[in-house]
Amino acid sequence: MKIKAALLSATAFLGLTALSAPAMAQSEVKIGLIQPLSGPWARSGEMSKRGAEMAVDDINAAGGIKACGGAKVKLVVVDGGDSPEKMKNAAQRLVSQDSDVVGGIGANVSSFTLAVTEVTERAGVPWMTLSFSPVVTDRGFKHVFQTSMTGDKQAEATVPTVLKMAEAAGAKPKTFGIVMDNTASPVAFTKDMRVPGAMDKYGLKLVVDETFTPPLADAGPVMQRVRAARPDFIFLLPTVVSDIKLSLEKATEIGLTRGRMQMIESGGPPGSPDLLKIAGKEQLEGLMFVTANWPTKNTLDLANRFTKLTGEPWMPQDSISNYGHVMIFKEAMEQAGACTKEKVSETLHKIDLKDGAAKLFPGGRVRFDEKGRRIDADIVVVQWRDGVPLLVYPAEVAALPAKWAKP
Repeated sequence: MKIKAALLSATAFLGLTALSAPAMAQSEVKIGLIQPLSGPWARSGEMSKRGAEMAVDDINAAGGIKACGGAKVKLVVVDGGDSPEKMKNAAQRLVSQDSDVVGGIGANVSSFTLAVTEVTERAGVPWMTLSFSPVVTDRGFKHVFQTSMTGDKQAEATVPTVLKMAEAAGAKPKTFGIVMDNTASPVAFTKDMRVPGAMDKYGLKLVVDETFTPPLADAGPVMQRVRAARPDFIFLLPTVVSDIKLSLEKATEIGLTRGRMQMIESGGPPGSPDLLKIAGKEQLEGLMFVTANWPTKNTLDLANRFTKLTGEPWMPQDSISNYGHVMIFKEAMEQAGACTKEKVSETLHKIDLKDGAAKLFPGGRVRFDEKGRRIDADIVVVQWRDGVPLLVYPAEVAALPAKWAKP
C-alpha cells in the first residue's frame, strides 16, 4: 500500500510538472514559398524570394521565434514554373514533402495564386499573397490572406487619383484606353471600367480596348490601334517584363511615348530593375504604375539594407511585400504562442498589428476581414523619373510630385 501510494504521488507530481513546464523548444519552423523561379515571371519570383530570405535572416539573427523556444525559421522554396498547372503541382509537392509548414507565401501572378491555394486550403496551410484578383479571397476559403488591395478596388481608387494628378499638371483627360494581357490581375483591375456608363462620373470614355495572351510576340498591331484611337492616356497592363518592353518600344517607334501620351501600369513588373536594363530610361521616362506596395521614407533603412545585401538598385514591391509576409507570420506565431499551421491561421484571423510589420504596408495597419482581405490596404503610385522608379503618391511619403505627359 505504501509503495502504491508513493507511485501515485510521483505520477501526480510528474503530471503537474508536465502541465506547468514550458513547451519543448523546436529547432526550426518552416514557411513555404512558391514562386515562378523559371519562365517569363522568373525575375519577379526571384525578387520575392530575396525579400523573404532577408526577413528570415533578420528573424533568426534576432533569436528566432521566442514563443517556440527560439526556433529558427527555415524558408522552403519551391519553383512553381510558368503555368497554373505547374503551380498546382508545386503546391502538392510542398504540402506532401513538408507537411509541417506553418504557412506559406506566393505566387504573385493571380492565376498562379488561385491554383496554389486550391491545394494549400485543403491542407489547412495559411497562405499569404499580394496577388490582386478578388477571386483569391472570394471563394470562401478559411486559410488564405491577401495583403494587397484587390484589383477592382485598386482601379476604383486609381481613377480619381490619377485624374487629380493630371489636373494638378494642367491636363484634363477625356478619353482613355486599355492594353492588357488576359491574366487574372489585369482582368480584375479593368472589369468595372468596361461596364457601360461606369466611367461617365469621371468624364471619361473608353476608346480603345486590347487584350492579348502573354508572352506577346508582336506589339505592333496593338499599339497601332492605340495610335489610331489617340486616347488621352492608357492603362498599359502586361504582367510580363518583356511584354512591357515590347509595348513601350513600339509606342516610342510610332510616337506615343516620350511625354506625348501618359501610360499607367499596374502591379510589380513595371518596377522591376530588369525593365530598366532591357527598355532603357528614355522609354520608361514618365511611365506611372499603381501598385500595392513600395518603399517609403518610413522604410528607407530597410530598402537601403536590401540594396546593399543584394546589389539590386532598389527594393521593389515583390521584395518588400514578401519581407513583410514573413514578418507577419513571425508576429502570428509569437501571439499564438505556438508554431503550428492551425494556431497561426487562427491567430491571423484576429491579428491587429499597428507597428513592426504593419509599417511595411500602405495603410500602416495589418488586420484581415472574414474573407482574409487586409482591411486597411491602400494603393501607391510610382513614376519612372530619370531611370529610377520614385513614389509620387501618397503625397505625405512621396519622393516628388507626379508629372503628367502632354501631347
